[in-house]
Formats: sequence, C-alpha cells, structure tokens
Amino acid sequence: MEITVSKRFLRVPVKFDGTSHKFTFSENGTPVYKFDAVYTEENADAVYYADLRDYLGKTMTVTVEPECAFTPVFEDAMTPLTAEETVLRPQLHFTAERGWINDPNGFIYYKGKYHLFFQHFPYAPEWGTMHWGHTVSEDLVHWEYQGIALFPTKEYDQNGVFSGTALEEDGKLKIYYSAVKYLKPNPEDVHRVLDDAIQTSQAMIVSEDGFHFNNWDKKKVLPTVHDEEVGEPKMRDPKVWKDGDSYYMMMGSSYHDAGRVLFYTSKDGENWTYANQCRPESYGWTIECPDLFSQNDQWIFIGCPMRLTPGEKKYPDQAVWALAEFDPKTCELKLPDTHSYVDYGLDLYAPQTTLDAEGRRVMISWMRMPMAVTDSTDRPAWNGMMSSARVVEEKEGHLYFHMHPQVDAYLSAETTAEEAAESGKVFRIRTDLSEGETLNIGGYVISRSEGKIVGDRSAVLDGCDEVRTVGATPVIDGAAQLDILVNDHLIEIFVNDGQYVLSHVVYGKSKKISGKYEKVLVGK
Repeated sequence: MEITVSKRFLRVPVKFDGTSHKFTFSENGTPVYKFDAVYTEENADAVYYADLRDYLGKTMTVTVEPECAFTPVFEDAMTPLTAEETVLRPQLHFTAERGWINDPNGFIYYKGKYHLFFQHFPYAPEWGTMHWGHTVSEDLVHWEYQGIALFPTKEYDQNGVFSGTALEEDGKLKIYYSAVKYLKPNPEDVHRVLDDAIQTSQAMIVSEDGFHFNNWDKKKVLPTVHDEEVGEPKMRDPKVWKDGDSYYMMMGSSYHDAGRVLFYTSKDGENWTYANQCRPESYGWTIECPDLFSQNDQWIFIGCPMRLTPGEKKYPDQAVWALAEFDPKTCELKLPDTHSYVDYGLDLYAPQTTLDAEGRRVMISWMRMPMAVTDSTDRPAWNGMMSSARVVEEKEGHLYFHMHPQVDAYLSAETTAEEAAESGKVFRIRTDLSEGETLNIGGYVISRSEGKIVGDRSAVLDGCDEVRTVGATPVIDGAAQLDILVNDHLIEIFVNDGQYVLSHVVYGKSKKISGKYEKVLVGK
C-alpha cells in the first residue's frame, strides 16, 4: 500500500490482546519507520500514534505482516483528552497518554528545555518491548509530550531500547542506551522473553536538536561482553559523562549473584575500554540504573540493587544512596556496606539526575504502579508515572531530597482543603505532626509514631494485596515539618525540607481531608 503522509500523526487503533502486526514504512525501497501493534478497526482498547513528522508530504510504501485490512487515518495532533479525563490525568507528575512507562532516561537540560525520555511500551498498560518516549518542559512542572523518540530498528536492539543517559556536546544531543536482543523469545508473546535469556550491547544515537532522531542511524559502541571478569551479557543502563578529555561509562551488573558496577573509558565517546569495577557487599543480586556525581568535594552514589528488600511483598528492588570514594584516574569506586533509601515509601525506582538551569542537582524517578489506571471508559488505560522533580543536596554527610523551587513556586496559591480536593488537580498540604497526631488525605493516613513519620495506604490500595501498605521514615529527632504533594494516584511527603521523603502510589482516594493541617496550596 502506498500512502502520502498528509499530517504528523498516523492514528492506529489497537487492542491489548491478539495477534501483533508488524508495520513497516519504506521510502524508495528503504525501511525508515517500524512498529508493532495489535491493530484493529473496531472495538479498540487504545490508540497508538505513529509520529511521522520527518516524512510529511512524502509518499511511502506500507507493509503489514500478517496482512490485514488497514485504513490510514492522519491527524495534526493526538486526540485531546476530554475535559473530564484532563481532570483525572495527573498533573506535575508526568504520565504517558496511554500504555506503560518506567525508568526515566536521558534526563538533561538542553537548549533551554528539560528533556525527559523514558522507557515506554505504548501499546498496552503493561511492560513490553521498550521504546523511548519523550517529553519536554521549561519549568519541571508543565510537560509537553513529544511522542516516541527511539524504537528498535537494529538486529542488536530488536527487542528493546533499554535505559541510558544523554550528553550534550558541540550543540548536539548524544544518547547512550542498552540495546537488547532476546535469545529465547516467547513464541506466544513477542514482547516477552523466556528464562530471562537476553543479551545487551551498548549503543548510541545523535540528534542535532534533541527532537529529531534517525533510528536507522544508530551505532553499537560496546558489543556484548562475555568475559565475566570485565563485564557480562546483561550489563546495562549506561551513565555516560565527560570530564576533561575523557569519557566515562558506568553500568550496572552482577557478579556471582552479587551487585556490581562496571566502568569503561573512552577518548572519543565511541571506542570504549574496560577500566575498573566495584563489587560491594550488601547491594543486592545485581545493580541497575547506577549514578555517580560529586557535591561539596564528596562523591555520591545512587543505584538500584535488586532483591534488596526482604519479604514477599512488592517491591524487592530498591533505590538507594551512599557516600562514595571515587578516583577518576583509575575509576576505582569504593562503596560502604551501609546505604539509605532514596524514598521510604519503597515505590520509587530508577532515579536519574542532571543539573538544572541554575546548576542544582535535580532528580526524577519512576513511581511503580501495581495496577493500571482506568478512570474513564473513554480513556486508554495507563500505568506508571514520574515523581516530582527533587533537588539533591549533600549536607553534613546526609543526602536531602528537597522539593524543587519551581514546584514550590507553582504550588503557592492558598485555598481550602475542600476546594483543593474537589478540583481533581495536584495540591499541597503543609503541616507538622507531633507524636500520636494524624492527617487523613482521602483514606491515606499520615501519622507520627515512635518518632517516625508513617504513611498507611491500606484503605486506598484495594486489590493490591501483594504490595506493602505501610512505609515509615527513620526516627526523627525533634520537629517533623511536612510538605505533602497530593495527586489522585500519588502522595509525596517531604519531611523537614527533604531530610527524608516518603511517597506512595494510591488508588480510590476520596475527597475528604481530616486531621491536623496548617495550609493547603494549589497551582497559581
């Protein structure tokens, strides 16, 4: 079939279950765009939008395998949500318009905008073949979705464009990511693998402006490593930075069922050589999403050890931080045996940091959701959201996670608790809790007990028995000032200006607020 791309988006109605169709768009006989979807012409569960802005006005040949009746429909923009759905859709905490999201990727302030990429399966609200979604913001509060930035096109990334980072150089945006290939794909579901039989290599792609990506112009820069002394076939999540004339690549890995961090170095950002590794104790079975940066002459490590939290409740894999020692000359990293949680709700995962416009270290993380959200029968289901932006600051050996000043400035208009709760939009509550005092936000109960701040979501997590319902900070000496962000599906509690943060995903929260509170604030 030949089509002429008349508008930016090709509208593709899809089902969550059924036979997957492979769409290939070719120009002059050369494939230039591909995606997989369970296409349907009636009773769709959701709509996928193929972003064809790079091919506007061009005639393309479309093949669909297996063959099916396909009626192309082009639109200038993705169908806007209804007024009701716009209220239900979270604000401030980014979500994709449909489907599944997880790890933030390539988080960077570039050419006057914050670019946030993220792991994305746009076809259903569950994990599948990973793409990179893309959203931008000028203030870390209001986000504008840009569609799919990266998707599988190569033999080595045919089963997923996994997590990575972005680096600005010579005005261009360089992205490094883990490319995934299944060795034993599931014949009943091409988006899944059997026996965890995957292998990764590390790849890069360059964009001139941060918005346009030629997915057929990728480059494998580090092939799959099979020598366990310098790597392994599943090492992943490259954090890349440049210092002086040297490039550094840090990756998560495992060594004999223990967490490990690997370092490779390069002089040109494309040819990499093994440099060193760190095999700490008490960092789980493997380490994902490692991050490393210096503040106040102190190196700080953030990473995600898997199988860290004991017990049968979700989630066993957690985000932690630790004060570290690092020698850039040798890439020798030393981590202590003890570490602390990034967030004490234990839903937060895969944090990624960058420098904001003012040079502050800022972090955004994935908030794991045990169930998809289906607030409206007219709206596609979605799963996964991002935390609010947090400023990371080391003070006297402790890592604080402050509410970002932009978020603070935005949520500064005072209102009543009733009006805030009825609005359906994000709002903010300020209070302090002494021993025995409580605050109930629509069924989510915050209390001060035995010196700790405790969050209990037992009443707003119906149907999720496999997930922990209660989270608590360490013991807090003295006052506990709370600054709380409230969305329909997420509550973030900043204790003493980020000394600790406790965040919980919730479902079915009511509009009633009771207990002790001082101020309620909404967006200007």
